[in-house]
Amino acid sequence: MGPLTGLRVVEIEAIGPVPFCAALLSDLGAEIIRIDRRGGPSDPLRLLMGRNRRSVALDLKHPDGTSAAKRVIGTADVLLEGMRPGVMERLGLGPEVCMDANPQLVYGRMTGWGQHGPLAERAGHDIDYIALTGALHSVGAADGPPPPPLNLFGDFGGGSLYLALGVLAALHERTTSGRGQVVDAAMVDGATSLLTMAYEMRAIGLWGDERESNLLDGGAPFYRCYATADGKYMAVGAIEPPFYAALLEGLELEPDDLPSQFDRGRWAELHRRFEDCFRTRTQAEWERVFEGSDACVAPVLSMAEAPQHPHLVARGTFVTEDGPPRPAPAPRFDRTPASRRATPAPAPGADTVAVLAEVGFEPAAIAALRQKGVID
Repeated sequence: MGPLTGLRVVEIEAIGPVPFCAALLSDLGAEIIRIDRRGGPSDPLRLLMGRNRRSVALDLKHPDGTSAAKRVIGTADVLLEGMRPGVMERLGLGPEVCMDANPQLVYGRMTGWGQHGPLAERAGHDIDYIALTGALHSVGAADGPPPPPLNLFGDFGGGSLYLALGVLAALHERTTSGRGQVVDAAMVDGATSLLTMAYEMRAIGLWGDERESNLLDGGAPFYRCYATADGKYMAVGAIEPPFYAALLEGLELEPDDLPSQFDRGRWAELHRRFEDCFRTRTQAEWERVFEGSDACVAPVLSMAEAPQHPHLVARGTFVTEDGPPRPAPAPRFDRTPASRRATPAPAPGADTVAVLAEVGFEPAAIAALRQKGVID
């Protein structure tokens, strides 16, 4: 099932953005074969991000292990790897080698800093990549350090999603050229791309570098979160005049008694008025007040609470039938829907023999690889 049915993707074992990209492609029907390191530790985060795969465990430092990996990659449409620049080349599995054997291969490369540049060889994590782009500086309170916005901005937004976009674009181009190509997806590039609107607003004078001073960073009193009487929060996003009017109506505030909505000099005063209002009722009470309203007000839910919200239940945004709640495949397709079922993440090497047989290894050759310690 899914629009990518028939597509074979080989994933070189990695953490974070690469397995999540592969999981997204698998949700849409792609077949994923992960090449794991023989004898390597099992990633504890493979339960959900490692779904819908088969695993081949190889010793890639042994020439026969490299040869076996090339055979598997030779059957693929897409390769996904997240090594530091030059590592795949040193393993004998770089783009030139793999694409010489498989000219139609789309070779997807995921790094933090990119394949070239002064920082290309340096280690890093999401927080480092987004620090250089302006993204990290733009979030958080004005009187404190920027808080890490989970690892959504770099790893998954700027990483996994841009890698998936690049791979799918290269597959589309392949339909006319008949040739694969290398996709260089760097988290620092993707995170910067995600800031396009903010940089545009800055260019025309609608965004300043001071945190909590702008329309979308918590500076505007009508676009931020407010504590409720029970210590929970409501999110407010009432930017447009009709939505702002609905917000004031729900808060039982008269417009004439308040500063003008876009009078930045009095935003602090307006913020205090809203803050005082929201503290008078619980989150559940405010939900009832704004039910059916276009005030753009929503409860801030925890991950324990979100799967139970009536709207997300009605849409099936979480899969809850086969275990703990997990995010359902997205986006949705009317003719080729993605399957809501997921096969459990395999143990490293669980499918080594089966996959090697599929790509042409005879039983004697597989036995020889085992004897040499290339496979278990």
